[in-house]
Amino acid sequence: MDRRDFIRLVGSAAALASAPKAACAEASYPSRPVRILAGFAAGGGVDITARLIGQWLSERLGQPFVTENRTGADGNIATEAVVNAPPDGYTLLRATLPNAVNASLYPRLNFVFLRDIAPVAGVIRVPMVVLVHPSFPATTIAELIAYARDNPGKINLASAGTGSAPHMAGELFNAMAGVNMLHIPYRGQSPGDVRPAERSGADPVCRGTRNRRLHQDGQAARACGNRALAGRRAARAADGRKRAARL
Repeated sequence: MDRRDFIRLVGSAAALASAPKAACAEASYPSRPVRILAGFAAGGGVDITARLIGQWLSERLGQPFVTENRTGADGNIATEAVVNAPPDGYTLLRATLPNAVNASLYPRLNFVFLRDIAPVAGVIRVPMVVLVHPSFPATTIAELIAYARDNPGKINLASAGTGSAPHMAGELFNAMAGVNMLHIPYRGQSPGDVRPAERSGADPVCRGTRNRRLHQDGQAARACGNRALAGRRAARAADGRKRAARL
């Protein structure tokens, strides 16, 4: 299916297609169920947004859009499955930040992401939040930096996995602040993956996306018993462009 045909047929649908380069598109797409592959565990941000997208598309196009979780290798397993699927628009990928960085982390991938996957539409902009265990002594970003400088290599920094957005943000934080917090990767962002360590304080600092870390009522991180750190620029700390109302 041609990329332009796909975009026209789904009406700027929020999804990523599997290299839709074939010239012949079905006139009544979709005529059967469509799969959306998510490369991370159920309950995390990638999974949740894939399911929301699938529901939105199903309601408008009259066919099921079913989310499948193909976890492992920081999303590479799901990505390779989409690359190897028939290029007919019936296997989609919920791409995410690791797809942009995995080429540098995995030297022997069986695909080239920019060549083999065609983007269809942007899905979500995700602010980042720094959370700490209630027992952690820092209450602001400045205090966290000062404490980390006094305790190099002694603070664990939890993330959703190697190459994930929280991991990249955490390493950037380390570099910009001149600190050395030890990265602890988990299997994903779902509560079952990281919440036990968050509650116990085993990993006192965690970087997370706002959609996973905040309740719908806007109360920050209470599900895992943590608190968000304030900063001098707290009003814009979430994504650097505008105030995060829920914070």
